Amino acid sequence: MTGYILAINLVVAGLFAGAFAWVSTYPRVRGAARWIAAAYLLGALSFIIEWMVPVFDRPRFVVFAAFATSLGGVGLLGLGIARHYGQRLPIRLFGAALLFGFALNLAIFDMPRTSVLRVLLYQTPYILVMGLVARQVFLVRERQLIDTILGWLLAASAAHFLSKPVLAWAFGSGTTPQDYINTIYGVISQSMGSMIMVAFGLMMLAVLVSEVLADATAKSETDPLTGLLNRRGFEARARLAGPIVGRSGVPASIVICDLDHFKSINDTYGHGAGDRVIAEFAKHLSAALGDNHVAGRIGGEEFAVILPGATATAGRLFAEAIRTAFAGAAIEGLPQALRPTASFGVAELRPDDTMSSMLRRADHALYHAKNDGRDCVRVAPLDLQTDAGSRRGTGRG
Repeated sequence: MTGYILAINLVVAGLFAGAFAWVSTYPRVRGAARWIAAAYLLGALSFIIEWMVPVFDRPRFVVFAAFATSLGGVGLLGLGIARHYGQRLPIRLFGAALLFGFALNLAIFDMPRTSVLRVLLYQTPYILVMGLVARQVFLVRERQLIDTILGWLLAASAAHFLSKPVLAWAFGSGTTPQDYINTIYGVISQSMGSMIMVAFGLMMLAVLVSEVLADATAKSETDPLTGLLNRRGFEARARLAGPIVGRSGVPASIVICDLDHFKSINDTYGHGAGDRVIAEFAKHLSAALGDNHVAGRIGGEEFAVILPGATATAGRLFAEAIRTAFAGAAIEGLPQALRPTASFGVAELRPDDTMSSMLRRADHALYHAKNDGRDCVRVAPLDLQTDAGSRRGTGRG
């Protein structure tokens, strides 16, 4: 029976090795997935070696090789987890734990296999190394729920090795290495290992795949030229921020920014120069952002910023700081005397506002900034009534 479970474990380990190898094709999680794929490959090798134990009359080396590959696979799991969470790879720490485990395994080989002490000493390196693996997760300060679940799963995996001496005492572990494969203890031990292997593999795949999906979502919502949110990303964040801002009772403002005479810059100096102008403006905008601000490039040369907690006065000061800094910036590829400028419209949240209506009022204020000569900031009055068709000829550019 134990032989069949070993065969199943071999297949499962191979499947997980393949799954993590596939996940490693995504750059975001490549390093971690490769370590974990290698761990499962080493685990598969351990099952193959353990399956071969009954073939040998003197299996000392084979038994040690099965133990070493199994424990080494656990160590690789720890390195993969450390890599995923951006920690310095604790190679020396895990190396020392593995060397201790190998030395201990060799030291107890000739102890009676029926000894509970021997079984406990045999399991001690697994407890130690798996505990170190769990430690890597609990060292992460900003853990998500899925990370915490992973940490406790690993801690439970470390603790389950403590039950094996009791199981070996209750059911018998065999008097020789060859006997182990035919014992009830062997069936139980391998079955427990199989469940842990599957549980960890599924959980770690969920962690890595969620990271891949989050990265893909972030890229789909990010403007590659500026690093700010694109229109899709900005509108998604605005939908999330709207209800929160509206219920909080604190002020909020929105700022619309539009680069002046941008089309003429593109036409005269080329799109490369135009891109550098956009990137320069985005640099000054990003430098002014706070942790709770939501900023995006919502058009070719148009930007928007949501400022939770900011009154119209604070929003105006925010816009003026960016306007002044950008107006003094020299742009590569443009004449020294040419300093691109930007116009700004600011609107403060009203009690009856939605994010869309506040955006329209800020847009209306921007229209006035353009008509008032550009390179300035205009604030929408709180009592201003606008609709989607209020801008007759925006004067943009």
